[in-house]
Amino acid sequence: MSGEVKTRAAFRSLKGKSPNELFGDLPTPCYIIDEAALRRNGEILSSVMRRTGCKILLAQKAFCNYDLYPLLSQYLSGTEASGLYEARLGKENMPQGEVHVFCGAYRDDEFAQLLDYTDHIVFNSPRQLEKFGKWAKDCGKSVGLRINPECSTQDGREIYDPCAQGSRLGTTRSVWDKQMTDGLISLLDGLHFHTLCEQNADALEASIFAVEEKFGDILSRMKWLNMGGGHHITKEGYDVSRLEKWIIYAQEKWGLQVYLEPGEAVALNAGYLACRVLDIVENGAARIAILDASAACHMPDVIEMPYTPPLYGAISDSTGENHYRLGGPSCLSGDVIGDYSFNHVLREGDLLLFGDMAIYTTCKNNTFNGMPLPNIWRRSENGQLEILTNFGYEDFKMRLGKNSSVIREKNL
Repeated sequence: MSGEVKTRAAFRSLKGKSPNELFGDLPTPCYIIDEAALRRNGEILSSVMRRTGCKILLAQKAFCNYDLYPLLSQYLSGTEASGLYEARLGKENMPQGEVHVFCGAYRDDEFAQLLDYTDHIVFNSPRQLEKFGKWAKDCGKSVGLRINPECSTQDGREIYDPCAQGSRLGTTRSVWDKQMTDGLISLLDGLHFHTLCEQNADALEASIFAVEEKFGDILSRMKWLNMGGGHHITKEGYDVSRLEKWIIYAQEKWGLQVYLEPGEAVALNAGYLACRVLDIVENGAARIAILDASAACHMPDVIEMPYTPPLYGAISDSTGENHYRLGGPSCLSGDVIGDYSFNHVLREGDLLLFGDMAIYTTCKNNTFNGMPLPNIWRRSENGQLEILTNFGYEDFKMRLGKNSSVIREKNL
């Protein structure tokens, strides 16, 4: 997707109105979650379920703003969790949906509580299945094992490649053949694989071929197959018909229920980060705008992925007459959001609006340097704004030392 198309998609729900018109009165920095964009994504995902019979879950690792779960529950089959806390969040806030959990390894001291919140439990290794599988089964849970089809579909981003050489995620066929006894196999209701990251259906197709080659003889004995996340289903240009073809193929060939658990696709382009220019500094030929928002603290994937987020009214390059490097106020030299060109000169106090800030932001942000957490606002479908949080000093302090209110809460 070109930068221009990506930017247009990120701000579609603004319907041509400027950030100042819509958000100029909000204290910055702040996140805004857009209900209309969430609904649009939900409708796309729901249509896939309707046409194929698959079930789609929200992967909470990407988006867990639970105030919006009632809206999403109209379209999704439930939630996917990476551990105890996400499982509890899904159970409490989307109670009518299924709760699935996968973790690289479960803790002895948490597993009993985890059973209170989850319906499907996926294990990462035969050893974990042996340790906890019968316990989960006796409690009426659907039990699965994550497999590794050893099919890399990433383009050089090994950090996001679950099938990279030496990956800790999933059971390869060679390990299966060595460690999976008939007794362990009898515990299984399904298999889970996850090979994708922000990819189209062609990558899924390649993965299914690999899964069929490595584990096809096992799948006919299963009740379900979870195809994981990384499906960019709601992105413009995604080949939905190709996705549906392979969902139907798997369900018909092996007679099982297919699950998908995207996170990004659920909340793609459904949020913004509003911030303001604090200062303009120069270093040689470079003009640098220091913002009240930080890449390191408020949009960490900008540095970790890395990527340059869409920005309203600007393009991502450093060739325009009014080009600036945008950075945060922290002490980290690399706290840089990116280089952008504007059609006007930036000035102190200008409001900037980054797009696609619902995913991997509010669930990953931090208070490095004592940076305040941005408050979260909900923008309803009629344009009304409602504040959902009231972050302050205590949210920074409570994680770092003795805090009587937190201690009391934990003892309740």
